[in-house]
Amino acid sequence: MSHSVQETAEDPRNVPPSVDAVIVGAGFSGLYLLHKLRQQGRTAVVFEAGAGVGGTWYWNRYPGARVDVESLAYSYSFSEDLEQEYPWQERYPTQPEILKYANHVADRFDLRKDIVFRTRVTGATWDDDQKVWLVRTEHEDAVTARFLVMATGCLSSPKLPEIPGIETFKGTSYQTSRWPHEQITFTGQRVGIIGTGSSGVQSIPVIAETAADLTVFQRTPSYSLPARNRRLRDDEIAEMRANYRAYRKAQRESGAGVPVVVPTKSALEVTAEERNAAFEQAWESGSLVNLLSTFTDFATNQDANDTAKAWIHDKIRAIVQDPQVAEDLCPDYPVGTKRPCLDTDYFETFNRPNVHLVNLRRTPLVEVTEKGIRTSEREYEFDVIVYATGFDAMTGALTNVDIRGRDGISLKETWSAGPRTYLGIGSAGFPNLFMITGPGSPSVLSNMLVSIEQHVDWVADAVEHLSREGLRTIEPTPDAQDAWVDHVNELASYTLYPRADSWYMGANVPGKTRVFMPYCGGVGEYRKKCDDVAAQGYEGFSLAA
Repeated sequence: MSHSVQETAEDPRNVPPSVDAVIVGAGFSGLYLLHKLRQQGRTAVVFEAGAGVGGTWYWNRYPGARVDVESLAYSYSFSEDLEQEYPWQERYPTQPEILKYANHVADRFDLRKDIVFRTRVTGATWDDDQKVWLVRTEHEDAVTARFLVMATGCLSSPKLPEIPGIETFKGTSYQTSRWPHEQITFTGQRVGIIGTGSSGVQSIPVIAETAADLTVFQRTPSYSLPARNRRLRDDEIAEMRANYRAYRKAQRESGAGVPVVVPTKSALEVTAEERNAAFEQAWESGSLVNLLSTFTDFATNQDANDTAKAWIHDKIRAIVQDPQVAEDLCPDYPVGTKRPCLDTDYFETFNRPNVHLVNLRRTPLVEVTEKGIRTSEREYEFDVIVYATGFDAMTGALTNVDIRGRDGISLKETWSAGPRTYLGIGSAGFPNLFMITGPGSPSVLSNMLVSIEQHVDWVADAVEHLSREGLRTIEPTPDAQDAWVDHVNELASYTLYPRADSWYMGANVPGKTRVFMPYCGGVGEYRKKCDDVAAQGYEGFSLAA
């Protein structure tokens, strides 16, 4: 497996013995939180496993990697100067453009001097006598901090498929979420790719252009819309910059952090012609949110959802020439219950003579061999295998660190039956531990930048409140946490989300408890709740001197 992270000259390791806050992760959460705490006059150090900033966009360099929220909306709002000056190029920027933005932010606000790169946090223990966290890294650093903030991201703990023989393959293997930083060529190569989630959907068309032969191994097909990506026009950039304040307000009050016209009708109370026209308009718009918000009851009514499902199936059949391949590419779960994708010529790629689809529902994977991949039907020989097999989402990056709270209790063990948080921000028994976009918050159901800024602002305000009141600790009460977990589950139960075996449910990780992890009540409603909690003196949290 290629794991190249040589990117910059060896950084001097400036690890302070004690700080106000240790931040884990230098993605968009960690960068903004570092900036925010510095503005308050607090000391902080960021530990980052990679050799550079950018988090998700540092690691995921696979061919075709691109964000599915428009660049002018998938950007920080905390600095008006930054909004006005940053030269976004594309409607949906590629990974290099987003990484360039992260680096620009790190340089513009002089953040690197407090970031320790190539350093993975391995454990953190709460000292109840001193009221501090003792944080340890792979390099045996020991830092004490009043606050520990996990800015580790929701999709940052990669996983390989649970099939034998992965290490025996004699060719080259790549993992989309740990892609090498040097240029990779597939010219003349026989390539096998396992996985058709977002990274598979984005990389398959690009790999197919140069590979001699590409075989796609699919267990579960994805719903995917054409991105209609293009270069941004000067007039639309100017218009957004002129209206940013009103747009940011609308983002914060919206359901998914992307303002849309709120639907007023059920999919079942319009004619088939009206419905199909609305779907066609959403498809042509190149916007996932437009599709998912076409009608009021997509997420809650199976019959309404089925109208979209049937329409998309017809689209796939019209694009893909081989009828069996087209059927195999049609998902059977409700639209939107697994993360839908945006693509560039994904379905069209299966019309190429050098591209083949293997349906693992019919012929399951048996093993990886020295020569390639064996299914129940036959062995396929490859020069390269690409694993586009996703993540231990939302909890993996948190439970992979040995976090021990009051009385030595382990976060991993505490969460063994599913994550338990209050607001997705804290967990009972773990004082002064904050999670940015943790399970139980809107996170992956939203424009991540909007949710990140909301969480960072809330956490920074809470830290300031403790300081102002002469208090040392804050942690959720068990009762408030139980009530919040019940509320998150109850809202999910009204939707179709639990009907799909998705990573939202933890279903892609063997042995992981099935529970719907994000909060599906919407970004705007969630923000009101968080603001209300703070206004009530941090109701549901126990604060102590």
